[in-house]
This record gives sequence, structure tokens and C-alpha cells, in this order.
Amino acid sequence: MDADEINAGVRALALQGGGAHGAFTWGVLDRLLEEGVRFDRVCGVSSGALLATLLTQGVARGGNGAARAALHRLWQGIERTHALNPLRNSPFERWLWGWDISNSLLWQGFEAMMRLFSPAQLNPFGHNPLRGIIAELLDPAALVLPTAPRLTVVATDVETGAAALFGNAEITVDVLLASTCLPFVFPAVEIAGRAYWDGGYAGNPPLAPLLAPHPPDDLVLIAAQPARRPGVPRTPAEILNRLNEIACHNVLQAELAALPAGLRLRSFTADAELRDLPISSKFNADPDFLASLFAAGRAASATLTLTVPPRPGLPSPDALAAVTG
Repeated sequence: MDADEINAGVRALALQGGGAHGAFTWGVLDRLLEEGVRFDRVCGVSSGALLATLLTQGVARGGNGAARAALHRLWQGIERTHALNPLRNSPFERWLWGWDISNSLLWQGFEAMMRLFSPAQLNPFGHNPLRGIIAELLDPAALVLPTAPRLTVVATDVETGAAALFGNAEITVDVLLASTCLPFVFPAVEIAGRAYWDGGYAGNPPLAPLLAPHPPDDLVLIAAQPARRPGVPRTPAEILNRLNEIACHNVLQAELAALPAGLRLRSFTADAELRDLPISSKFNADPDFLASLFAAGRAASATLTLTVPPRPGLPSPDALAAVTG
């Protein structure tokens, strides 16, 4: 891929959420940054919001090299949580199933409790292992430097269901926790009297913030959730997860169909790598699993697709198929 070619004009970056599947996105970004690709506007939700923020502050402080280092530190921090994560395999279970935790008794118990208890009952003190990681890594001063790309982090307003957009100067630990707040795991995050859930429910990711005040020349979209999954989900958790994926992809498809003519859509999809993974994999911080997704993302960056919508309001079929399956 020619960095000079992709760096021509205004470039926007849209990052989906997907829990631990964000390690795939990390791999794609690592390769793009290594090759000198530059971004002017960045939007992320959930795990994509964490990646977008660390990329933005890294670029602001020291260019692409610093951004790669910042992303690496983020995932190092996430890997450290694995040792204390109850949703991990015992040595015997690891011998049986490797990193896959879907068959473990602890995961099955967790699924059952999610159906019976609210986050306020399961987690009355609102403990979130991401809080310490974010507090350690977040650099608000870097986000407002002139060298910082324009950043948008998205959360979902619980009362209105609308997307709440937070810009560079508004990013805090709580904003990032709000964007990553799964409502069946953590209590809603309150900011200035408003309650927020994971940004993916309002759009995964919303593209509108990247189109103002004028459309970019290039839009790079990294999809960390599969558009298609084989078979029919069976358990309540699998059904809910698939419903969320379908809803998010339908919203994304509608936004893709409204892209202006001539905008170059460059998409990275993870269907081949993620479509057969169970829902439990989104909660899995096993270092070997994350390393495999990172490697898959790096490999996928070599298959960058470039599509140009043929007429106003309707991207080419290839553009839609690349993201929505």
C-alpha cells in the first residue's frame, strides 16, 4: 500500500467496537501507522473509542511511532487484567479448549447471572477494570494540541437513545468508560447528570461526525464485528449478541448508502477471523488470543479495498458488501 497515495486529501477513520475483538483493529492500525498513513478525523465507539483516543494523543505527541506505542501500552494493560479475570480457563480447561472460555463453568455461570440479575446487583460498587488502565494512559493535554487529529468518542444516552458525541477537549476517563459501558455488565455511567451506555447502540460507528464540515476524501472503516455468522444462535446471550450485531450493521449500512459521491471508502473487515468465534471471545483477554487477533489485523491490512461510490447517495455494491457481508 502506498502511504503517499492514501495520504492525499482529508482522511477520516471510523472504528467499531467489539470488546476484545478490538485487538483485530489494533493490528490493522499498527500496520497502517507503520506504513505512514495519516488521519485527520477519527471516530470510535466502545473498544474503538479507546483505540481512537490513544491513537489521537500518540499522533499529537510524537507522530505515528508514538501512536503505535500508545496502542501497544493499551493492550498490554488489558492483557494484565487477564490474571485477575474470573472469566478465564483453569489450567485443565485451557488444556482442553485453549483460549476458548465458552465451555467453562465460570462463563456459563456468568451467562446465567446476566439473565437473573442487574449490573447494580452483580456489581453494586461499579468496579470496572478499564478505569485504572484508562486513568494511567489518558493524556487530555495531548488531545487538544494543534497536532492532534479531530477526535469524536460516541456514547449512547440511556434516556433518549441518541448518540452523544464528545470531542477532543471533552474526553475524560468517564467519557471513555461510558462509551464502553455494556449495560448488562456495568451500571450506566453518569456524566453531568446524564446516564450513558456503550456507544455501539447508537451506531457502530456513526459516520456523520466524520463528514462535517465537509466530507473527507477518504474514509477508512475498520469493522471489528462480523456482518454474517453461520447458523442460528441458541443461548439467550448468543441471541442478544446477534440481535445487537444485526441492528448495528443495519444502521451502518444505511449510513454507507448515504455517503456522498466520490468519497473513497477503504474498509477492513474481520468476518473471516471473527464469524465463528463465540460471544465469550469478546470478554477474553487471554494474551495468546489477543495476539492472534492482532496478527490477523496486521495481515488484513494488506488487503485494503478501495471503492468509489458510483453516484450520489449510493456506494457501489462492493463497498457495502465489504462491510455488511
